[in-house]
Amino acid sequence: LAKTEEVWLVPQIYENDVAGLFYTSGTTGIPKGVTLTNRNIVANALQGLASHFATQTVTYLHSIPMFHISAGVSTWMAFWLGGTHVVQKQFDPKSTFELIKHERVTQVTWVPTMITMLLSDPGVAEADFSSLERINYGASPISPTHLREAIEVFDCDFLQAYGTTEAAPLLTVLTPDDHRQAISGGAKEARRLLSCGREILGVSVRVVDPRGAEVGPEEVGEVIVRGANLMSGYWEKPDETKMVFRDGWYYSGDMGKFDEDGYLYLVDRKRDMIISGGENIYSIEVENALSSHPAVLECAVVGVPDEYWGEAVKAFVVLVPGKSVTMDDLIYHCRTVIAGYKCPRFLDFVEDLPKSGAGKVLKRELRDRHWQNRKRKVN
Repeated sequence: LAKTEEVWLVPQIYENDVAGLFYTSGTTGIPKGVTLTNRNIVANALQGLASHFATQTVTYLHSIPMFHISAGVSTWMAFWLGGTHVVQKQFDPKSTFELIKHERVTQVTWVPTMITMLLSDPGVAEADFSSLERINYGASPISPTHLREAIEVFDCDFLQAYGTTEAAPLLTVLTPDDHRQAISGGAKEARRLLSCGREILGVSVRVVDPRGAEVGPEEVGEVIVRGANLMSGYWEKPDETKMVFRDGWYYSGDMGKFDEDGYLYLVDRKRDMIISGGENIYSIEVENALSSHPAVLECAVVGVPDEYWGEAVKAFVVLVPGKSVTMDDLIYHCRTVIAGYKCPRFLDFVEDLPKSGAGKVLKRELRDRHWQNRKRKVN
């Protein structure tokens, strides 16, 4: 603001002015600065409000770090609703339970890691969740086993959001109605717990092959998107910006497929796909198999070099406190859920997994230690 002769002059703000610079999580590579404009941010907040996020009143608990774009869009939507903001200094189960109870929190967004931490904490049995109306979750996959347990424990609506920093960030939602139908319906509906829902209002989502041609239902391809919420580009990285935009579509690097009803299923990041013996293995499928074992708190799966197979599947597993399981038992369990060639050939039990500030597992840190001193990170 500039003061001239006792008159305050407010600078004109335009929709294409840069509103914020948000950095990608860097789970597969070096973080990049995403340039979001006023138009991008306002558009996505409105798209979110129109896509099952809006409620009459909201007391919103901010557990996600405020620098993360998912916390940003939640903030803008809650302000738009005239809601109350409860900011958590640092996430941990004890303070989370206390804040929900004493502030009468109605809505919160957590990443799956947070949900599993809460479910495994002894205090969850005595916690008061009576004020909770909805839990939003996303940012990384959650196993259907943990999700069903969470729905039973928290006893409120659940909404899954899929997005990317480059989209400010929302792209698809699996609504509370979808969750209820999945729990009470048949096999077709139950499968949708593995999906990330359908595109939100004002956003177009497609799945395409390497030539850019749209693929059919149940065929895997790259997820591409278009909408007013898409970034203007990567900060000072014009070449990388050109690489991800083609004919107005943003190429996300996520591999996925649609079912016949338009529900999107993510199968992996392009860089996370493992090619072993000529077969494509999607790490998310292996992680879901591991996570369905009751002793597994969280896990991550990467490809490591193998002289015979090219790449081999390796899992890093964090166990639920107080529970134990052997490597052989876990691999046997996986064989009851997925094909044998997809099961881990190597498995390390670890105390925790490397994560970004937003709670995403940094698979590149797990992978890179096995590919050091190699000219390429694929065999």
